[in-house]
Amino acid sequence: MFYTLTPPGLGNKNNLKSNLYRSNRSNWNNYSISVVKGFKYDIRGDGLTVQYEYLIFNVLVISGPLVFGSFRPFYFIDSWRPALISVVTVGTPYIIWDVLVTGRHWHFNPAYVSGLYIGGLPVEEWLFFITVPFACLFTWEMILRYSKHATLKWIITLRPYLYIIPAAGLVLFLAGLEYTGLALFFSGLAVFTDQIMRTDLILRRPFYLYLAIVMIFTVIFNGFLTARPVVLYGEDYQIGLRIFTIPVEDFAYGLSLIYLNTVLFERLKRGRRLPHTKAEI
Repeated sequence: MFYTLTPPGLGNKNNLKSNLYRSNRSNWNNYSISVVKGFKYDIRGDGLTVQYEYLIFNVLVISGPLVFGSFRPFYFIDSWRPALISVVTVGTPYIIWDVLVTGRHWHFNPAYVSGLYIGGLPVEEWLFFITVPFACLFTWEMILRYSKHATLKWIITLRPYLYIIPAAGLVLFLAGLEYTGLALFFSGLAVFTDQIMRTDLILRRPFYLYLAIVMIFTVIFNGFLTARPVVLYGEDYQIGLRIFTIPVEDFAYGLSLIYLNTVLFERLKRGRRLPHTKAEI
């Protein structure tokens, strides 16, 4: 069976091969490419591809919170409203970002998506911005429930220096490394939002356990998406450094998304109550 890929911005057959090759070098021989009209390419899978893999990925990610969240030790139903508000609010600018750069910064392999598109994005990509943050917020709530709330006051001194990150991101963006620059900018924006919303997650010790777990999830799940590959990258817009098959920018992108979701989630839970820490703002 053939799948048709229309990648605006890839330009020609050699560039497509280069992007596929860098996305999944070990499996390059499993693909054959032929030029059709313009920039359309046919990709022959290795016979093991599943058209709904990205959709299945989303179902697996959300299944944990949905199943375990109703049991007493992991009860999360009473937190669904702030979680969903956070997911929709934070996800909106990321979806806009996604729509604007799809076809340049990255592409979706049609062999692994259902074929239903909304605003130029596969429906599975829309679900990603719901399932992944929601699962992470569930994880955060469990960490808070079963860990000590220690405060790392020395971070207060370090935090102002972290605002160099968004400035560096803007420089890289203007230099043509657009994905690298945007990922860094949003990471710095997350730190700033954490401070102005008085949630101060960055000062809490459990937050670093949370980040470590998110990083592990990123290696597992994003590793799957980039190794198949479900997502193909245009490396002209990134520094080209990968951890396994994952561009380093994906880690900053994912952490900023989850960080911002968690900040808003905590703010909504507290309402107008005082923040957990008494850090100076």
